[in-house]
Amino acid sequence: MLKAKPHSSLTCPSFFKQRRDFIADEAVRISLGARGAVVRELHRRLAESGDSGVSTTSERFTNTTAEAVRRFQQNHGLEPDSVCGQATWTALVEAGFRLGDRLLYLRSPYQRGEDVFDLQRQLGSLGFHEGRVDGILGPETSVAIQRFQQNVGLNSDGICGPDTVEVLSRIKPGGSHSMGMLLERERLRAGPSSLSEARLAICGGFWTSLLNATARTLRRRGATVALLTETDGSKLAAGANDFEANVCLSLQLNEDSYSELAYFSTQGFESEGGKHLAELLQSALEKVLDDQEIQIVGMRSPLLRESRMPAVECRLGPRNTAVERQGSIARGISASLSAWMKNPY
Repeated sequence: MLKAKPHSSLTCPSFFKQRRDFIADEAVRISLGARGAVVRELHRRLAESGDSGVSTTSERFTNTTAEAVRRFQQNHGLEPDSVCGQATWTALVEAGFRLGDRLLYLRSPYQRGEDVFDLQRQLGSLGFHEGRVDGILGPETSVAIQRFQQNVGLNSDGICGPDTVEVLSRIKPGGSHSMGMLLERERLRAGPSSLSEARLAICGGFWTSLLNATARTLRRRGATVALLTETDGSKLAAGANDFEANVCLSLQLNEDSYSELAYFSTQGFESEGGKHLAELLQSALEKVLDDQEIQIVGMRSPLLRESRMPAVECRLGPRNTAVERQGSIARGISASLSAWMKNPY
C-alpha cells in the first residue's frame, strides 16, 4: 500500500488558482455578428482551452470565432454548429478547470468540469471509481475519493485537495478504461431481456408525430414507455433518470440531408450499451432512408452525459424523407430495441 502524509485535503489553500467567472444572459446564444464584452470573454475562454487562433481582446464574433467554436465543440463531443449556446458555454466554463485548481467534493449542485473528468478517469483506472466518467461529482465519485484516500493513508474526508492530487500524480494508472465500463456491462446483463419487461424513455422536443408513432409501436409489444417532450437535454436526462428507464432514445429531425446517431463517449469511457444500440439502429434505419450511410459518433451532449442508462440521440434527415417514412422509422426503432434487449452489448 502506498503511504502518504495523513493531512486533511483542505490544507494549503494557496495551492488553488483564483478563478474568474463571467455570467451573462447573452452567453446563452452567441453567434456570428455578435459584439461586446461577452464575446471578449468567449475569446478568453477559447484561448484558455488551448485555441491560439482567437484574439482575447476582440469583442467581435467573426468567422474566425465561429471556426474556433466549432473546433472546441468537435473536441468536446458537442454538436458542431459554430454557435455558442448554453451547452457550449457550460463546456467552456468546465474546460477551464484542471485537476488541482480547486477543492473537489460532494456538494449541491454537483461540481462539474474537466478536472472531475480527469479525477474519475484516474480513480476508475485504479479500480476505485465504479461509475461513469461523466465529469459530474456525485455520490459515486465521492465514495471513490474516500476509498482511494483510505487506501493510501490519507484522511478519508472525500475532499480531493492538494494531498490527494499529489498522491494521484505519483501513481501509474492501472489501465486505460474505467471500471464503470465493466460494471455497465454487468448491469445490462442483469437487466430485462425483452420489450415486454422494458422501461423506455422516448424523447424529443418537436417531432411529436414520430414520438407518438414509436411509443404506440413499442407499447403494442408490451414495453412501458415514457414520452418526454422537453427540448433541454439536461431536463430530458433527469426525466429518464426519474422514470428509471432501461434505455433512452432521443428523436430529432436533421435540417441537413444526412442522419447521425450519437452515444455517450469521452476519454477513458464509452457506453458500450449505447454504442451497440446505435449500431443496430444504423442497420435498420439505413434501409428505411434510401440506403444512406448513417454516421455513428461518440459525443457527450447533456442528454447522453447525464442520463444514467444507455442513450442514443437520433438526428434523422433529410426532413421530407424522414417525415414521409416515420411509420417505417418507428418499426425499425422497435425492431432495433427488441434485438438490443436480447443482446445489449
